[in-house]
This record gives sequence, C-alpha cells and structure tokens, in this order.
Amino acid sequence: MDGMILGCDYNPEQWDRAVWTEDIALMRELGVGLVAINIFGWAQVNPAKGVWDFSGLDEIIELLHAAGIRVNLGTATSSTPAWLTTLHPELLPVAIDGTRRFPGGRQAFCPSSPVYRSYAVTLAERIAERYGRHPAVALWHVSNEMGCHNALCYCDESAAAFRRWLRDRYETIDRLNEAWGTAFWSQRYGQWDEILPPMATLSTRNPAQVVDFHRFSSDAIIEHFRAEAEAIRRHSSAPVTTNLMNTAHIRNMDYWSWTSDLDLIANDHYLDDRLEDPTAELAFAADLTRGLAAGRPWMLMETSTGSVNWQPVNLAKAPGQLLRDALSHVARGADAICFFQWRASVRGSEKFHSSLLPHAGTDSGIWREAQELSRVLRALPDVVGSTVQAEVALMFSWQAWWAADGDNLPSEGVRYLEQVHAAYRALRAAGVTVDVVSPGSDLSGYRLVAVPALYSLRADEAAGLQAYVENGGHALVTFFSGIVDDEQAVVTGGYPGLLRDLLGVRVDEFAPLSPGDTVRLASGRIASVWSERGRATTASVVDAFADGPAEGSPAITRNERGDGVAWYVATRLDQLDLDDLVREALDGAGVAPHAAGAAELDVTRRIGADGVSFLFAINHGDDDVELASTGVDLVTGDRVDAVVVVPAGAVRIIREDPASVLVPAGDAGISREEAS
Repeated sequence: MDGMILGCDYNPEQWDRAVWTEDIALMRELGVGLVAINIFGWAQVNPAKGVWDFSGLDEIIELLHAAGIRVNLGTATSSTPAWLTTLHPELLPVAIDGTRRFPGGRQAFCPSSPVYRSYAVTLAERIAERYGRHPAVALWHVSNEMGCHNALCYCDESAAAFRRWLRDRYETIDRLNEAWGTAFWSQRYGQWDEILPPMATLSTRNPAQVVDFHRFSSDAIIEHFRAEAEAIRRHSSAPVTTNLMNTAHIRNMDYWSWTSDLDLIANDHYLDDRLEDPTAELAFAADLTRGLAAGRPWMLMETSTGSVNWQPVNLAKAPGQLLRDALSHVARGADAICFFQWRASVRGSEKFHSSLLPHAGTDSGIWREAQELSRVLRALPDVVGSTVQAEVALMFSWQAWWAADGDNLPSEGVRYLEQVHAAYRALRAAGVTVDVVSPGSDLSGYRLVAVPALYSLRADEAAGLQAYVENGGHALVTFFSGIVDDEQAVVTGGYPGLLRDLLGVRVDEFAPLSPGDTVRLASGRIASVWSERGRATTASVVDAFADGPAEGSPAITRNERGDGVAWYVATRLDQLDLDDLVREALDGAGVAPHAAGAAELDVTRRIGADGVSFLFAINHGDDDVELASTGVDLVTGDRVDAVVVVPAGAVRIIREDPASVLVPAGDAGISREEAS
C-alpha cells in the first residue's frame, strides 16, 4: 500500500446493510485505506456445525474493494460461537482454582484443546480458500489479541500438553526434578503423568514450575497461530500476522519468541490512565514493538481515538491528544495507524469504547481530530519505510518478569515492570531515543545499555553483557538483577550472582525496606523499597547508604571493566534522582540528547534508505519549546531555518536538510557532510 496507512476495525455484522454504504462513503472521506473485518465473525459465517454462509462477508468485501479500500481479513477464531461450546463444553478454559469458565464473553476456549484447534483451523482454511486471491485482501489477521483472557488454562488437555512440552524440554524425569528442585517439600516426580499445571495450592507453588508453565502457555498460543497461518498460506500469498498487546498489563506471552512466525509486527496499544505516566508507557510500548520488529517499520493495529471502556474511570483524551498519541507511534517506527473501531457500537460490552465515528456522528470533536490526523498522515509518504536511530538500549525480558513477580521473594514492593518503567522514564526525560532489546541481543551498536531488575538471567546472556562492556560499552544495572538462572536457581557466592564480576560488587544480604520507609544516601539522594548489605570489590563507590538497614554499604557504584563502564544501583532511587544519575551515565557514554532540558518534548529521528532524515517533535507540555533544526515542517508546510518552535500540545515533523543532521550511533557530533 502507498503512503502512511490510516485504518480501523469494522464490524458490519452489528449494523443493518443500509448503514454499510454510508460507512464506506465516510471512510473514503476520512482517508481510511485499510479495514479489519471478520475479527469476531465466526457465528455469522459458520452459524451451525457444517453450515456456512459467506454472503455477508462477500458483500462487505466487494463494497470495500469497489471503494478502493484494502482489507485486513480476520480468521474469526477469537471467540467461539454458542453452538460449538454447547456441543463441546470440554473446550472451555479452566481457571487456576480448577473451575471451568463459561461462554458469554470472548476467548472462551482452551488454547491447547484439539477440538477447538480442529474447528478453528477448518474455519481459517475455508475463509482463506474463498478469499485468498481476492485483490482487496492486503493482510491476514489470525484470531485477535491472542491470549488476552485465556493465556493460562489449567484443564486436562492443557495438563497433557504441558507434560509433552516438558518431555521435549527436559527429556528425562530426573532432569526435570533437578531443574525444578523437587527435593524441596518432597515434590519429586517419578513419572510424567504425575505432573499437573501449577494450580492453586494451600501454600506457595514451585517457582520453576510456574515459570515453565508460562513458557509452555506462550508456546501453546503461538503454536495455534502457526496452525491457522499454515492453513492461510496454502491459499494466499498476502502477509499473515496477529495483533500483539504491548501494554502495561499484558505479561503472559513471551513475544521475543513469537516474532519469527509473523510476516510483520502489529501491536495494539491503549493508554492506561491507572499508570503514573501513561504517555511514557506509550513511548515504551512503541519502542518495544520496534524492538520486536528488529528495527523495521511496524503497524499499530488498534488504538483508541478517546476513552476506552475497561478501566475504573475511562478518561477522555484532551484536545490534540489524539494527534500526539498517534504520531508518537509513527515517530517510533509505525507505518500504519489503525483504530478500534470505525463506528461506535450501541450494544454489547464495548458500546462506550471510543471510535473514529462516535455516537455523536461527524459533527463532533473526535471526528474533526481524526480528520486532522488523516491530513498529517497523508503528508508523510516519504517517511514510510524509514527507520528509527538509537544509541541507547533497554534490556527487557518477559521471562524475567514472570520470575521476578513470583511468590516468596524478598519484597512484594519490587515489581519488575515498575522498575523497567522507571528506567525508561529516566532515559526519556534525558531526551534520548531508546531501543528495547532482549537479553542475549547484539549490543555492539549502542553506547549505553540499561538493565533494570533483570532478576532471571542465563549465563550466556550475562557473558554477552560483560563482553559488551569489556569492548567499550557502558551498562547501567539496577538492583535485583542476575540473582537466579533460567531454572530459578540462585547463583551462589554473593549477589548479584551472574553479574557480580561485571559490576565489581559483592552483596551478602538483601535488606528490603518496609512500605513507606525511605533511606538517605551520603549525597543526599533519597531511596525506598530496597537496600543491600555488601561491598565494592573492583568498583568505585559513587554513593553509599547513610542510614537504614544497609548503612555504610555501597548504593551506587561505577566499575571500569576492560574498555567500558558498568554502573550499579543497589536501591530504588526517587525518580528525579534516577533521572540525574542516568544523565550522568549518558554523558559518560558520550550520548547527547536530542532536546536537552525539555522533559515534555519527545524527539526522535527516522532515517530513510536515501539518508533523508525526519525529525519528530511532540510537545506534551503546556509551554512552547524551541528545537534546533533546518528543513521543511511537514505538518504546517513552513520552511524552518535553524530553529523550530513546537507549540504547547503540538507536533512538528521536519524533513531535515542533509547538512543539519547529525550521524547517529557512533559518530555523534559529526555532521553528515563531515562524515562523507
């Protein structure tokens, strides 16, 4: 498809056919180029066992095609129809307490159920066979938000599949017993069929078993994706994907292990106003999605024009926020912005979820803001295909998340994602662009890598980080990192375990703080949640605990290792103190900010294959901000000479003159002309 894509979900089955023609005319008026349909259409195309009715789907596809609108065609397998769960109640999911969940919502099935798998793949194949060569079909959409509600199923089918997965992983029951530490609490297994999923117990559960069940469950869901994708690819050459969910609360799928199966990376993101800083989380999610796409452009398959419907209070977006939020994703690598949904529903659970065409119709603020977004997207054809440049990385792991938020750990006040968000907020406040990478990634292109609370780590991943530092890289590691290996076994000899030598510190004992308590550091910095009793071995002590249970122990250290530097933060610093420390680490690594001293100004660059640079400046604050740049503002059409003013709440996208652009990653401070 040409140009930046504006798209949406459409559920024509919710509307009389008379509405379809009006909707498509308005889509054309707005500039919608891609429409996702048949996402929840199972009961429409397959209303009973062995009964098929494609008439409605045929009609809407032809109407969209005649209007020049491409189709993102769903397989409709995300929600089982009532006839299927009535015939086969055994496919319904079972919760951790052993109780079965009933139909009436969505995703009412066990991902490991062979019965569900058979019916779903048959449906996907019938749809692909019918529409696989239709010229309107630009993309295939397998299921929808896979694992959003049913990622962890504890039924008998899941138990059997879990045992098969364990056999493949460990090969022998003795090896499993070793990995799970079943000598503890007399948990030893003598046969595979003795093993169950980690269901609710009277005490706490085996942590290695819990993490393995998360791994299995993530694999089970992508295995189902593969089954549907294989059926589609027998009949179509269009790309096949599904919508991931990189938002604050989705933790059950390890998306790093999914990416090779997806023809393109597509993400759903909705602002979560329950968070301390929803805008920073949006930026993190977009950067993480770009990481999953290995730096290539990606697709925002769902977002909202305004409020959602699933938070305790569903806040409306402020005027101008629709444009800022959408272009924040574009600035971080998205080449398509799609909304759930086109027309606001009047019935069902999502009737108060915002849409492109709200209940108020076209004479509304949301419609006018959508028109402005469409205008700006149409001005960005040259941005399509360009990539984001970053000198800084943040290491993120779903598997570490599963492990770090488990039972019987030193402090319930330590939550993995909170520590990740704190580190990311500090990097964003410093005005630098961040790539989000997995443990074990090639880090050679980065000046600094942040490693927040990476509790669970493999030995080879730790060795890779150490090699990166020894070869001249800079790392900033925060507390509760490197403590256990990937089998949840503590690395002995002193914390932080696998990272002890790299960081040049040895911790004898954790000294977590009670809720609400703070400690003071020698510098005057304030910290909370966590402290450690230890000493520096080869590191220099930058700051120490001045009071509290770890008084006198190092709180911040800096270790020169080979040609590089490894920082360690042994406590949870107040955010402003962490911001200052991160800036110091960035300065030492030679990373210059895009926009120093403007925390509410998000600045990123996308670089095209022809070397053309696009500077995105998004002002989330209440004051105008000046930014150095020379070129043409694609939002206003104005010429920019040396300085662009970004008004409060506004967006500026500058197609920069070549001589004004600095070469990123390794040549900071050298103009492109000088580099050539």
